Amino acid sequence: MSPRDRFSSAVAGGRPSDRPARNEAMNVLFVHNNFPAQFRHVSRTLAQAGGFRMAAIGEQGSGDVEGVDVRRYVKMEGATVETHVFARRFDHECRRAERVMFQAMKLKNEGFEPDVILAHCGWGETLPLRALFARARIAVYCEFFYRPEGQDVGFDDEMGLFGLDGHVLIGGKNASTLISLVDADIGISPTPWQKATFPKEFQSKIHVAHEGVDTTWIAPDASAKYQVPGGPRLDRDDEVVTYFTRGYEPTRGFHVFMRALPDLMRRRPNAHVVLVGTEDVYYGVRAPDGLSWKEYCLLETMGDLDISRVHFLNWLPHADLRSLMQISTVHVYLTYPFVLSWSCVEAMSAGCAVVGSDTGPVRDVIVDDENGVLTPFHDIAALAANIADLAGDAPRRARLGKRARETACAKFDVNACVNRTLNLLGLELPSRDAVGHVAAVVAA
Repeated sequence: MSPRDRFSSAVAGGRPSDRPARNEAMNVLFVHNNFPAQFRHVSRTLAQAGGFRMAAIGEQGSGDVEGVDVRRYVKMEGATVETHVFARRFDHECRRAERVMFQAMKLKNEGFEPDVILAHCGWGETLPLRALFARARIAVYCEFFYRPEGQDVGFDDEMGLFGLDGHVLIGGKNASTLISLVDADIGISPTPWQKATFPKEFQSKIHVAHEGVDTTWIAPDASAKYQVPGGPRLDRDDEVVTYFTRGYEPTRGFHVFMRALPDLMRRRPNAHVVLVGTEDVYYGVRAPDGLSWKEYCLLETMGDLDISRVHFLNWLPHADLRSLMQISTVHVYLTYPFVLSWSCVEAMSAGCAVVGSDTGPVRDVIVDDENGVLTPFHDIAALAANIADLAGDAPRRARLGKRARETACAKFDVNACVNRTLNLLGLELPSRDAVGHVAAVVAA
């Protein structure tokens, strides 16, 4: 039976004899421009288990995983003005695919022929993989499928509306993803809502498997403390409202959160608000007049906000984020109907009482008043009231935080998630005990 046939049998729940033999050396290739990213836990688990030869292809600046041969490419310049505007994203993805192809060909010429490929399908990197590795079992990471309505686009009227040209452009963002899904043997999506963004005709090919959170390392700790740089030293006895995001931007509700702060801080005169993120825009539109969204929102709330109790922090080491989650009185997670952030599940794992936006991706993990509080995304007054009410109700916070932690452990524990992903890939470890605690790895 060929490697690809064995894979299909394993995914379909085939006979144990059809699965890869435990003592059979397997070659695994990861493809992700920001490797290891969502493949961190799987790649490190395989490396720790031994018995696998692994390589990865990523963009220059991507990370390392011990035991994985990482090959990096330099991203080429994007499409020129001569390229039709509808085709510019695909042109850019084809240029990236060419660079991936060169690195993959080098691996092949060196004798590395992957049995299994796990690749992100969102940036064109998978385009040459089937032609190069016809017998490989290809699994694509299905993070998000763009649509001109019903998801992030058009969700926030303040950010402007798209005309017909914009709708065509949005559809064009899926071109390489669709080709990848046709070529792939299987898709893996982290949450049910994200899977549901993909066309129905492909959904039977896509399985849900989150990359996982180390619920042992990210756990409640009553003794946790955090020293705000240039500010107070905070612990569990302080009232702390936390908000984390990759970039301060509307897609993650930054503008809504900032507008809720004056009312919130009047209601909670002892609360400190700690925001972690950068002023870059990763998703969506930029602020007017060349400002960052942080600058824009601070100007908007000027004179109505006790800035001495608002602490803006840049990206932090993971251990510092964990400490902030462990001392958080209320954690706020807001998002458009878009990709669910790791920080939401991590906050739940830390036992936080979470106030989250009542949007599709958040409803995948939070049930209102069972393991968190859901609030209408655009309702600023409701957001301030929900945070303030929860901050003032210790028994309710304890109940919700306990249930949040139980949800994280039951559905998102890294060991169970890695096991599910390995099963979907048709990979067997030398010992199933090899999927063990990886706290030291996550903390690194």
